Amino acid sequence: MVRYMLTIVIKLRSIWNQLKSSFWFLPTLTIIISIGGAAFTIYLDTILDFKPTGVFQYILPSSVNSARSVLSTISGAMIGVAGTVFSITLVALTLASSQFGSRLLRNFMHDRTNQIVLGAYVSTFVYCLFVLNAVDDNNGIEFIPAISILTAISAAVINIFLLIIFIHHISMSIQADNVISDVSSSLSKNLESLFPEMIGEDAGQKNEADPDLFKIAFGQKNFATSSKNGYLEYVDYDNIFRIAKEHDSLIKLMFRPGDHLVSGSITMEIISEDDVPNEVIKKLQELLIIGRVRTPYQDAEFSINQMVEIAARALSPGVNDPFTAITCIDNLTSTMCQLTQVKFPPSYRYDEDGVLRVIADVLTFEGMLGTAFNQIRQFSGGSPAVVIRLMESLLTINHFVRTDGQRECVKKHVGMVLRLAESSFKEKNDISDLNERSKLILAS
Repeated sequence: MVRYMLTIVIKLRSIWNQLKSSFWFLPTLTIIISIGGAAFTIYLDTILDFKPTGVFQYILPSSVNSARSVLSTISGAMIGVAGTVFSITLVALTLASSQFGSRLLRNFMHDRTNQIVLGAYVSTFVYCLFVLNAVDDNNGIEFIPAISILTAISAAVINIFLLIIFIHHISMSIQADNVISDVSSSLSKNLESLFPEMIGEDAGQKNEADPDLFKIAFGQKNFATSSKNGYLEYVDYDNIFRIAKEHDSLIKLMFRPGDHLVSGSITMEIISEDDVPNEVIKKLQELLIIGRVRTPYQDAEFSINQMVEIAARALSPGVNDPFTAITCIDNLTSTMCQLTQVKFPPSYRYDEDGVLRVIADVLTFEGMLGTAFNQIRQFSGGSPAVVIRLMESLLTINHFVRTDGQRECVKKHVGMVLRLAESSFKEKNDISDLNERSKLILAS
């Protein structure tokens, strides 16, 4: 029961992450807070009867008409600036979409500064409306909520500084180097959570399957299918492993997070001696979270593809910006150097008795290296500077490799880069420089 509660928590966390990445959630939350804040400050005014003295009598209005004028001015200015902020945000999103690709809009929508600024202006507008409604002069009795008005004036002053911060932030956020740096930082943090173990830790764990285990004559084969179309966002490996052990079966996963699923396609193959009940198959289906778009939470290749897309656009004939592509390669190099040190999860999962229970479709160093550099290499044929930087990046990664398998992967990419240079370079000195760098890798 506790384990299934964990699955529910994971689904709720997925919903929470979608809410946080939406542009409307934080502004809506600030509006709700502003309504509560208006009720609270008005209540304070009714019980404290604050009378402005000293410097406050020059700041706060002394009559009902002046109080209404101040609140009306603030509310009108705030909603006007909120419209300007929204317009600037749309322009920034349009530029980002055309320059970096629409898939990177998620990063801009997730930007907390944009959400906070828009929320601050809209919530101040709503706050002033509620306080304005509380100002009263009926029956000769005046009620001027001084604390509430002071709060509104303070919020207006803070919002002026927020506007300056917002304009600076927008101008910085659409610069290519900053966009790439943000994606790289997000990718690095994501890799630390997905691959917490380093090479050398838990060296006694089995990572390769015994071929004889596949020859065991199981009596039954059952299949779990996808319930809808979409991208696989999350796989609850722990509960899948537990179910496989409880029913003395072997479960083979056909997909990994980030893959696209078609409704009705086989997602798991369950091999066991006895027939698996439909209830168990339904539970297994519930352990796969399928969404409309890819997310970075369990998909390590998601952010890599974002940087590759920026580089591919930069190398297109219409843009022809090799410097942006080189910046992407530099950040991808840092990522791949980090991946040489981590321990990738094994594809074959055994229980404590050494029985194979789960065969997972997992990421590998070779696959991620290909994801990072293959498309960039394919698009960089007409740019020797980018091809040479690719070779320099492979040389850097080669200094960090820890296993023979990783070293062979790097050498494979070196060969592909050399063949690209031989077919596309026109200057012999460029080819000579590339050969000199490649020899340092191939000779290792």
